[in-house]
Amino acid sequence: MATTKKSPFYICIVSAIAAIAGLLFGFDTGIISGALLFIQKDFVISTTMKELIVSSVLLGAMFGSLAGGYLTDRFGRRRLMLIISALFILGTGIAAFANDVNAILFGRLFIGFAIGMGSYTAPLYIAEIAPFEWRGALVSLNQLAITLGILSSYLINYAFTNKQTTKENRIPI
Repeated sequence: MATTKKSPFYICIVSAIAAIAGLLFGFDTGIISGALLFIQKDFVISTTMKELIVSSVLLGAMFGSLAGGYLTDRFGRRRLMLIISALFILGTGIAAFANDVNAILFGRLFIGFAIGMGSYTAPLYIAEIAPFEWRGALVSLNQLAITLGILSSYLINYAFTNKQTTKENRIPI
């Protein structure tokens, strides 16, 4: 495969798109703290089940990170980034449309698997497409995206829980 020099704009856009895996990493890790309040209203769950719901992403991420290197070598960075995207979509769909707690757990395991693979593959992909002079800055986009994902999840949690709390605490007139 012949290497061609890509434009700086192209490299920055592709790096930003790859860093979306980091954004989803942070978002899906942080959003559960607010979502758990709504999950326990819809489903009767014990404290142990809450712990499983929260930690299922971490369990999936552990297995995803273990498989990330092998899968990246087998399928290539770009193709695996597409597979990771599909896993994020699939896991989010399963968790969002869950009829029971087991479906939520299953969806969050998929999300975690995507997080684990993405935490390996996205920075690697960015490093491979980045010119030597920009490599450090562009790879750090992934870490910045994780932080922004956590921040956005907390802001969304605040907005929804604040509205819910305000609604419940209204004094009837």
